[in-house]
Amino acid sequence: MLTPTVRRTFAPRGQTPIHYSWDRRDRISAISAITVSPNRRRLGLYFHLLPDNENVHAEDVVRFLRMLWRQLRRPITVIWDGSRVHDRAKAVQEFLRTHRRIVTEKLPAYAPDLNPDEGVWGHTKYVRLCNFAPTDTNDLRERLTDRLNELRRRPDLLAAFIKHTKLPVNS
Repeated sequence: MLTPTVRRTFAPRGQTPIHYSWDRRDRISAISAITVSPNRRRLGLYFHLLPDNENVHAEDVVRFLRMLWRQLRRPITVIWDGSRVHDRAKAVQEFLRTHRRIVTEKLPAYAPDLNPDEGVWGHTKYVRLCNFAPTDTNDLRERLTDRLNELRRRPDLLAAFIKHTKLPVNS
């Protein structure tokens, strides 16, 4: 969202830092996945940012899965939460029916602590973008893309997000 996530920061004594922003509800929704290559033990991060102020729909999930399939070109197991736009949506079910090499597994309900992708977004929002007051969604999109691309080059952090879940994944 355009409203900054305010965190503690340093400033000279007696000079309270001030972030100028306005209460706008514009936002960018995103889809992302951490990938683990079972053979090479390589970690990856894939993401797709939706148009401004759009919610994620089943068609977006299908587009993302299709992009993953084209990039990885091997069997995929997708582990995701129980959101309705995942494998309960008809468009996603149809796509999965025609792409048998993509298998899905659900995380238990109400268990974001088991989802390593939550680490991606927590780190991005509360560490890399904290105290950032974008001027508009283009500014936010540019900074968000830069931060996620930086994270792609940090397999140590991606591994930490997986390790934090305590899931039995070999990464």
